[in-house]
Amino acid sequence: MIKILKSYNENEIFDRSSSTVDVSDIVRGIIENVRTNGDAALREYSAKFDKVELTNFEVESNLMKEAYDRTDAEFKAVLDEAAENIREYHSAQTREGYEINRKNGVKIGRKVLPLQRVALYVPGGTAAYPSSVLMNCIPAKIAGVDEIIMTTPPSADGSIRDDILAAAYVAGVDRLFSLGGAQAVAALAYGTETVPKVDKIVGPGNAFVAEAKRQVYGIVDIDMIAGPSEILIIADDSCAPEIVAADMLSQAEHDKNATAVLITDSSKLAEETAVELERQLELLPRKDIARPSIDNNGKIIITENILKAIEISNRLAPEHLEINTKDAFELLPLVRNAGSVFLGSNCPEAVGDYFSGTNHVLPTSGTARFASALSVDDFIKTIEYTYYPREAMLNDADKIAMFASREGLDAHARSALVRKEH
Repeated sequence: MIKILKSYNENEIFDRSSSTVDVSDIVRGIIENVRTNGDAALREYSAKFDKVELTNFEVESNLMKEAYDRTDAEFKAVLDEAAENIREYHSAQTREGYEINRKNGVKIGRKVLPLQRVALYVPGGTAAYPSSVLMNCIPAKIAGVDEIIMTTPPSADGSIRDDILAAAYVAGVDRLFSLGGAQAVAALAYGTETVPKVDKIVGPGNAFVAEAKRQVYGIVDIDMIAGPSEILIIADDSCAPEIVAADMLSQAEHDKNATAVLITDSSKLAEETAVELERQLELLPRKDIARPSIDNNGKIIITENILKAIEISNRLAPEHLEINTKDAFELLPLVRNAGSVFLGSNCPEAVGDYFSGTNHVLPTSGTARFASALSVDDFIKTIEYTYYPREAMLNDADKIAMFASREGLDAHARSALVRKEH
């Protein structure tokens, strides 16, 4: 049963100590094998891990459209509407470069350019998340990425689930490869005979995928290293315990290491939520996952007031923050650190996972102190440029040289002064 605490150590509210097995050496070997042996290594790992013999990793692009066409009309409509909501939200994130023209003829500016080729990793098998396809691909499309590659592990029969294929069609994936695990990340980072090298890899995955992304960072860019799912709910006595418990379980069912925390100023809500969690757990198909998450990581904290709850939340920087209070919007300006905020008792975190349009790729493990949700900005880069006419250079050369000399960089100084001689 979940713990109810009236006194607490804030460092222990979210236990973010890693309980995963160290797979770094295994992943390092996989990456080196793929880097050295290319497609031969990929075939080896497909047979070993996915239990399929593949001669061609690339999936014919028409299969995405065919999967979409045979998707039932009801889910197809939901998929299309969710994609449109995501497009609307992320389209507001686009930005342009600029140029500053000074009176002396100097021009300085910034170009905003999309990345050329990006890869989206999508988990497969029993954990198929079409929502992840939309959330990762659509911002890249809006950014103007030239080519979007998607990889996902095949099922035991070598196929890819229709929901994933349909989402790839809706999102606008350009090329699709039937590959999973650390070997897929390695192939995307270094390229093989058939898998193109990309500039950035985004998308969730298991411990092997996360470690592979960590190891190839610098060869390619990555979105983030995601930890276990987290939800922190701040609620007062206006919120129903049934709602709070349901929202806590929405994260607990993700992973045994997931964390669900309620902070409230109501002892009554705390006690009733604990009871409701037990009732709903027994009805949950993924109870075997949610139960250890709630029992081991879950907590209900009773504070003297809601402002104290906000203060604690800002220090914890949760991935998902729900504010289920009478005055949720009045509290929003006080939120400093959170991946995504959900306001009011009618706004479960699940709306952000699937439908509202905000992104569900969020910073975990307290990194919301300095990191943000996946956005269009993740798929662009900027280039600065400068132009100096001769008269402006002659005027500034001595100043530049003085600065360089202070740093002991004589060649820098000379590169400015030499312009005065020619």
